[in-house]
Amino acid sequence: MTRASIVASLACSAFLAGCAAVPADHASAWEPTLPPEPAPGNGGNGAIYQAGQDVRLFENTVARRVGDTLTIRLVESTDASKSSSTSTKKGTSIEMPGPTIAGRPVTVNGVEVLSAGLDNSSSFNGEGASSQSNSLSGEITVTVAKRWPNGNLSVRGEKWITINQGREFVRVSGIVRAVDIEPGNTVPSTKVADARITYAGRGAISDANAPGLLARFFNSPWLPF
Repeated sequence: MTRASIVASLACSAFLAGCAAVPADHASAWEPTLPPEPAPGNGGNGAIYQAGQDVRLFENTVARRVGDTLTIRLVESTDASKSSSTSTKKGTSIEMPGPTIAGRPVTVNGVEVLSAGLDNSSSFNGEGASSQSNSLSGEITVTVAKRWPNGNLSVRGEKWITINQGREFVRVSGIVRAVDIEPGNTVPSTKVADARITYAGRGAISDANAPGLLARFFNSPWLPF
């Protein structure tokens, strides 16, 4: 294999590894869910009460139908730490005396022979520590994508912010209990079940803060070395 073909193979592998590290956008999966349109011919009947738009007398006006909006307060905070320590020690000692003749050991030039001894010792000390903390706060308004028979709401939504040459976005999806929705039509993110929260950015600043294609290739877990 020539040098040019080797370089071309490495460049192709780095490109594929870099592409695999970039997640797909799936923008269509985050489009807002609109409420179902009324059936043709079912216009307003001139009365105050309209079917499907009723609100109970002692009920707050909060999200409860497909297409309604709901504000999620991001109050995520995690703090984890782990430490470990291991110490082992082992020693072995064996003495094997030589045979005796007429009650006396066998010697050569006054030195006892045919005797053996074994001494062995080993020890190991290992320590490790790891800590991680994360914090995310803010608000994002999402839409109700589905209402389940038990009253729970599947919600999802995203928010994009463009500043100069960079774009940042927040994506949230999960399941919310209707009883957890507060009177202001808000719910904390700690009460969103099966929550998927993503905060990332794109643009010149994000690209400068990420490793290049070759660095991703050589740091890939698929490499055998």
